[in-house]
Amino acid sequence: MPGCKISMIETYFPKKTVTNEDLSQEFPDWSPQKIEKKIGIAERHVTIENETAVDLAREACQKLFLIEDKSKIDFLLLCTQSPDYLLPTSACILQDQLGLPTTIGALDFNLGCSGFVYGLALAKGLISANIAKNVLLITSETYSKHIHPQDRGNRSIFGDGAAACIVFDSDDNGIFDFELGTDGRGWENLIIRNKGMRNSSINNSEDWIDESGSIRNDNNLYMNGPEIFNFTIEAVPKLIEEVLKKNKVALADVDYFIFHQANQYMLNYLRDIIGIPESKFYLNMMNTGNTVSATIPIALKDALEKMLIKKGDRVLLAGFGVGYSYGSTIITI
Repeated sequence: MPGCKISMIETYFPKKTVTNEDLSQEFPDWSPQKIEKKIGIAERHVTIENETAVDLAREACQKLFLIEDKSKIDFLLLCTQSPDYLLPTSACILQDQLGLPTTIGALDFNLGCSGFVYGLALAKGLISANIAKNVLLITSETYSKHIHPQDRGNRSIFGDGAAACIVFDSDDNGIFDFELGTDGRGWENLIIRNKGMRNSSINNSEDWIDESGSIRNDNNLYMNGPEIFNFTIEAVPKLIEEVLKKNKVALADVDYFIFHQANQYMLNYLRDIIGIPESKFYLNMMNTGNTVSATIPIALKDALEKMLIKKGDRVLLAGFGVGYSYGSTIITI
């Protein structure tokens, strides 16, 4: 069975930023220091009105193609929960905009915070089945478009961004076995209730105020933070235990850990209960926020550039969130 590895990663962020100072001007009872201390974020990039997930994905890919040969790509996977259109598939639009051959396969998959790990699993499956040899994997999200302007909680957490890499066949396998999980009982805890087919006819939903003082609307993103936290601290330690067992690797033998960059408090809590040394655990959401499916590749690229990860290191990746969906694997670069 052929193995596979990950190429260089390229990222792209919208030029517009929203700082904690900007948010504090809109919500005077939230100081910039309070926001940063609570979630570990100082600023986040957000799209302007006509800037979409496809635009961000295209820019990330064009940066990638300065160092990678796009002619070798034979499949395109795009993870997004903010597609340009209900249909057609955004991956098909990207194939055309990127000038990729019409002989390639292309599809979107709708996952959030676990999306990059699932994308690696899909790409590895395509390569293992001899369907493709070079899979362009893109994660691109514009959650800012889903958030109510007066929802101070979610506006402080989420940012927009994209990441792109190529998963390619290799005799030197760099993507190990996966542990994946789903617990759909939590589907209502991170949701946009309207705009899909279930509630497609509801156009005039009313605003309401949640227990934290954020204004919500069923046409916008709703997140039940306490329930998401409870799910995470229950599921993720077991996830890490199982992926280590499946790959016959001890926790101490992992060189670095990159988790989905949800928020600083949650990640430090997980690190403590799992027993991961602080020196092996990465936090990099300070200037990007939570970019959903793009957080792991963004953090991975950042850690590589800072030489916190070197060639041959074992890196454990873990994504978890909306759905509930979660997954983990171990890679080497």
